Amino acid sequence: MADENLETEVTMDGNSLFKEEMFTDRKVGTIQRLTEVDGEGQPVEGGEVLFVGQTQLMTRAGPLPLSFELAATSLSEAAEMFGEGANKSMEETVKRLEEMRREQSSSIIVPEAGSGGAGGGAGGGQFKMP
Repeated sequence: MADENLETEVTMDGNSLFKEEMFTDRKVGTIQRLTEVDGEGQPVEGGEVLFVGQTQLMTRAGPLPLSFELAATSLSEAAEMFGEGANKSMEETVKRLEEMRREQSSSIIVPEAGSGGAGGGAGGGQFKMP
């Protein structure tokens, strides 16, 4: 079964390359600037420039990385938008974690096969999560 996944071919699209640059305030996170480049690594004139904010949400289980797009046209604009983008990403992440927790807590517990069902019998009282 696991061997089936090993035959997946991984390729990179040489016609959609971006140069990655990282900027940080060394306090709350980083801004990643992605500049479209040609096959030689030279900036494409009029090419796309994307900004992505990155920070961490501290949880009981440890830091949870957050990544969010910033609809900016310059690095300074991306820095101004960082806080709002980080807060929105945190809210969405917390909401999704709460949904996952609710889904997990509402899972139906079913008796193990052959446990004797409601009448008890050998192994009765032992439940497994599906």
